[in-house]
Amino acid sequence: MPDHDHPAQAFHREVDQAVARFEELHRERLQCTRGCSGCCVDGITVFEIEAELIRLRHGELLAAAQPHPEGGCAFLDGEGACRIYADRPYVCRTQGLPLRWVEDGVEKRDICGLNEPGPPLVQLRTSACWPIGPAETKLRALQLAACGDLTRVPLRALFDPTSR
Repeated sequence: MPDHDHPAQAFHREVDQAVARFEELHRERLQCTRGCSGCCVDGITVFEIEAELIRLRHGELLAAAQPHPEGGCAFLDGEGACRIYADRPYVCRTQGLPLRWVEDGVEKRDICGLNEPGPPLVQLRTSACWPIGPAETKLRALQLAACGDLTRVPLRALFDPTSR
């Protein structure tokens, strides 16, 4: 299948379109810029469907480059910018925004500490926070349809030639 038809890429476009509204709504509060890597931590895992897209689109990088040192995301460059930004995983597309989810029947909210200044999260309308659940449910369904299981891959492992 051509990479422009890859299900993860189509999903990422949908997420980006939806996230744009939240970025506009919170423009004054968001401090995220190129090189801001506070959310880009080690240990992030993605579904195999997103790992496959990264392998398809960034095979040369994976084969020739070294991962960023441990502690930060493997895909950061020396200036803290993402080397796969256009194909970054779902989780990276929503970080920094006011997020909300339901856990044990209770709504939870969080935001990057750099973006904390502004109205307290508890005062934001529900519609002003990115709802994690629906997008994650859709991504899980794409993963199950493509792979038949919920296999997750550490981003750092993509640099390991035995993971290809």
